[in-house]
Amino acid sequence: MDLNHLHLHVKDIYDSKAFYIKFFEFKEKVNYDDLLFLENESKFDLALQPDNELHVFPNYFHFGFILESPNAVKEFYNKMRKEKVVIDKELMDYENLVSFRCLDPDNHKIEIYLE
Repeated sequence: MDLNHLHLHVKDIYDSKAFYIKFFEFKEKVNYDDLLFLENESKFDLALQPDNELHVFPNYFHFGFILESPNAVKEFYNKMRKEKVVIDKELMDYENLVSFRCLDPDNHKIEIYLE
């Protein structure tokens, strides 16, 4: 059994769409006006739904994307900083973990890592 989608409420569906397409290589799958599905190469669906009252998640809540190498994580970190994406947790570079967290346009925490 595989986890196959994440449903996020967002302020502006098109700002969020642009962010996830630009940085995480999602493509538009289907748009139901008030519910947009994006999909990545792994067939993981990201559902975006507009909501004027975004709910606050616990401080520890985040979701993540795994990359293929420590250097890929470091390069992605540098790209995000260059693009002025908000970094929530600075780059950690340990023997068995390279990781950082950024924020999407609605302040959802995203971890990019390799373990």
